Amino acid sequence: MSARAAAPLSRRALVASTLAMSLSLAGAARADEPLRFGMAMPLSGGQATYGQDQVKAAEWAVAEINAKGGVAGRKLEMIVLDTRADPQAGIQAANRLVSVDKVPAFVSAWSAVVKAIAPVANDTRTVQLSVGANSAEIARLGDYTYTTFPLAAVDITAVANYAAKEMGKKRAAVLYINNETGTVAAQIYRDVFSKAGGQVVAYEAYDPRASDWTGPLLKVRAAKPDIVHIQGLVADTPQVIAQMRQLGLTMPVSSYSAVYNPKLIEQLGKASEGVIATSLAPGAADDPAVAAYLARWKKEIGREPNGLPYTQYLYDAPYLVAAVYRGLIEKKLPLTGESFRKEMLAIRTFDLPLTGKLTINDDHTVNKTVYLMEVKNGAWVKKAMVE
Repeated sequence: MSARAAAPLSRRALVASTLAMSLSLAGAARADEPLRFGMAMPLSGGQATYGQDQVKAAEWAVAEINAKGGVAGRKLEMIVLDTRADPQAGIQAANRLVSVDKVPAFVSAWSAVVKAIAPVANDTRTVQLSVGANSAEIARLGDYTYTTFPLAAVDITAVANYAAKEMGKKRAAVLYINNETGTVAAQIYRDVFSKAGGQVVAYEAYDPRASDWTGPLLKVRAAKPDIVHIQGLVADTPQVIAQMRQLGLTMPVSSYSAVYNPKLIEQLGKASEGVIATSLAPGAADDPAVAAYLARWKKEIGREPNGLPYTQYLYDAPYLVAAVYRGLIEKKLPLTGESFRKEMLAIRTFDLPLTGKLTINDDHTVNKTVYLMEVKNGAWVKKAMVE
């Protein structure tokens, strides 16, 4: 072969070599890119006190994951957007996470927001992880919405049965907020309490925008219940209890995990005595990791987190996301929402730092031990544990 004939081949070889190097560099760049996921939480508005603490917990988890080498050598990155606990703001946040940030999965909470976002998740094949909402409808929102937090059927069933069977209560009143958080859970309490041999003597809804609950509370008082179950939000429930006590309703009050936080005791003082709430995560006395977590809050923030069990689930959420990403990378699968969903279901059971073993069921639900907590002498104490 002549030197003249060899020259074009050399140029072709150079082009091929350059192209291969470019592809290699591009691959290396992609391997260095952070692994993103979204976090849509209320950072402003009436629920911000709780949303901000939940985001803080998740931020700590992301930092700790990255400090230990990240996920297969890549950083985990959380993109946080504000929902104001408002469905329309939630939709806007989800659309941005999907279309601009192009995350394969995002975390959300508050039942009305999760429900509103679900069509976005389904249409774009992006996984929505509901971490804290409790409406039973969340399990039926489509292929791309899953909960890592037990829905109302778990803890409301436990507290209703406990009232009827262990506390011996015969007449219950149910007062609930008229939205996705309240309506389904209230029905569960009514049905379970009735099946356990009790009678629901008052069943009253109130407007989510209400600031006065005299009307429904007077109906509750007229019904003469021996226990009142309130299914509201973290912001309004203490106010409902305060007004209830002002109207002379002194019987025990039960509620769900939104009520289990130090703010309730701070706001109500002696009026909080005897309030029973559910918790769906172990406490400091149950797990040294939770004790250390609480100690960190007190040291760095100067207080306990608002909505302790919720912040535990939010702390654990990045660990679940990291486990799924790790599986995708090891299997060399595309980092898409569709792949994320399939890998999450292939793993199915996760061992998480602050809430323990979590198994995602076929019906999009999870089961957990229910801790019944009661205010005694100005502090939350464990009353019972229901497996």
